[in-house]
Amino acid sequence: MLRIGVDVGGSFTDFVLIDTHKAEFRFFKISSTPHDPSVAIAEGAKEMLRLFDADPSQVTFFGHGTTVATNMIIERRGVATGLLTTRGFRDVLAIGRQTRPMLFDYSAVKPEALVDRYRRVEVDERVNAKGEVVQDIDLAQTEEAVKSLRDSGVESVAICFLHSYRNAEHEQRAREVVQRLMPNTYVSISSDVLPEFREYERTSTTVLNAYVGPPMKSYLARLEERVNEVGIPVEPLTVHSNGGLLSLKSVEELPVLTCLSGPAAGVVGAAAVGGAAGFSDLITFDVGGTSTDVSLIEKGRPKFTPNRLVAGYPAKVPMVDIHVIGAGGGSIAHVDDARGLKVGPRSAGAAPGPAAYGKGGTEPTLTDANIYLRRLNPVALLEGRMPIDRDRAAAAIRERIADPLGISVDEAAYGMLQIASASMSRAIRAISTEHGHDLAHFTLMAFGGAGPLHASEVARECGIPRLLVPIEPGTMCARGALVSNVSRDFVRTQLAIANQASWEVICEAVERLQRDGEQWLEGEKIEQQDRKFVLSLDARYVGQNHDIPVDMAGISVDGLDGFVKAFHDAHLNQYGYAIDDVAVEIVNCRLKAVGVVPNAVLMTPVKGGSLASALIDSRSVYFGPADGWLDTKVYRRKSLPVAESVVGPTIIEEMSSTTVVHPGQKAQLDHYGNIVID
Repeated sequence: MLRIGVDVGGSFTDFVLIDTHKAEFRFFKISSTPHDPSVAIAEGAKEMLRLFDADPSQVTFFGHGTTVATNMIIERRGVATGLLTTRGFRDVLAIGRQTRPMLFDYSAVKPEALVDRYRRVEVDERVNAKGEVVQDIDLAQTEEAVKSLRDSGVESVAICFLHSYRNAEHEQRAREVVQRLMPNTYVSISSDVLPEFREYERTSTTVLNAYVGPPMKSYLARLEERVNEVGIPVEPLTVHSNGGLLSLKSVEELPVLTCLSGPAAGVVGAAAVGGAAGFSDLITFDVGGTSTDVSLIEKGRPKFTPNRLVAGYPAKVPMVDIHVIGAGGGSIAHVDDARGLKVGPRSAGAAPGPAAYGKGGTEPTLTDANIYLRRLNPVALLEGRMPIDRDRAAAAIRERIADPLGISVDEAAYGMLQIASASMSRAIRAISTEHGHDLAHFTLMAFGGAGPLHASEVARECGIPRLLVPIEPGTMCARGALVSNVSRDFVRTQLAIANQASWEVICEAVERLQRDGEQWLEGEKIEQQDRKFVLSLDARYVGQNHDIPVDMAGISVDGLDGFVKAFHDAHLNQYGYAIDDVAVEIVNCRLKAVGVVPNAVLMTPVKGGSLASALIDSRSVYFGPADGWLDTKVYRRKSLPVAESVVGPTIIEEMSSTTVVHPGQKAQLDHYGNIVID
């Protein structure tokens, strides 16, 4: 039986094929097709199955991570969207929060609201914070509001009424009006998308869902059709932002859940591979063509957050806590008006790509710098399938960087790498040392096509003592899709002081959440024995504004004291103090419904070869002004011996990535084929 994992990146689409009977792995990679990612997915799957002589009818699982929704938001390519809201709240999107993302930057501006003001329409209705109807919805007025949206040309409608997280009746009735008057229009209501308090975040998340809903629906339909044409008989599943899997139907209804799809799969895969290799405390370092994504895994568990910004817009859905910066292999370097060298966030992407790819790119990228410095193979990548033109890379760096700054091409290319490494190091410190974690206790796990290229310098700068590079690191996000379970998060706001009376209400709310979860898992066709639930309660001290999650093994009417103690312990662990004589307020009940998927084994023991058989080349590589150009041995990774050290400078090549071992560093393969660098 065959299982396929896919990850769609800005430059490449990555594939992992596993034969579960033979425990054999196959890895594949092709250029992405940004105009329609489903094209690269289908073509890559077809070519991979042909290349490895695999029968598509034997595929029993097809999971994929995608950044389609994220890219549509970043590039503002969603559809014309309208908003129906309670009278007096049409400007919530524009007002937002009284915070400045860049405190001392007076030129910083907030992104424009995704819904134009004339398409934000108010109706008379009001529900209070207890869910009681204060003013019934005016349906005649609602019809006129919907007609005005229809006449303005909207293709999607978001409905967000005040306190609908307590009582969704008005939103549901408004949706019926929209569906009657605009039958082909995509509709999102906040009580389905995010039944949680905080008006701005709830409205923003609902609007994001509506904004990307129609194009995501079209993309998923094309994906399913093209995968079927390849001969694969199973429905594709999609990784969403908390690292779980969703069916196509669920993604069509809630595409906002996929805003961090691919990177989340990478963290899930890293936790599985790192744990199997004996490393439970990890900093994940995923460098792709467009961005660098870093996350922290402690004791084998990724960190999660319910609050994220996507292109400056709040998306309040549970996500793996990943810090993203615009620095990847395709990041473009330029000289600013003050003659300062900058790298990113603009990227050359898959088209036209870096100058060295010969696809029309003329601006220098990090990939061009690595090719010029000969850290990357200056002749061809992807095991010879992608020809490289080093002279084009040199010309782009000389014209755009070296000559304007009056420096050599060597200095310009190395400077590009140093600036990128500094940005990557800042991102790592933002999720670790700034939260009290000692990086000396962590291992840097490098993956993505460009992660192992930069990891040694970044680890040295951050003071991380060990580096772990998995097999075919450029495909880690695709591998993560193979160890993810089907899951969805359910939430209900309660806002109640923790006493016995309110605790019984909380228990009833959790029971309702579990019924919702059971119903959803039934729709996902998950067998009863494969279902499980993970419960947590968001809580805070009375008077606090922000809450923290408290994991609960279960809940019962006599469990109040145990919960209060668990909250004090969680607060002490996160903030360093607890206040026993202040009342605790329960804010939200959260339940993750999980359908356990039989996961593929991601690691099998390797036999290894010998250093002599692994040696494929020796070339001069630039390691900075102190070391200059050094004669460097180049090894084929899959032929390296197990547990035998190689000392830098060394280059280790494989299909999806290249690992750079600097002078003074030592690398060896463990028994699972991971490269461990000290």
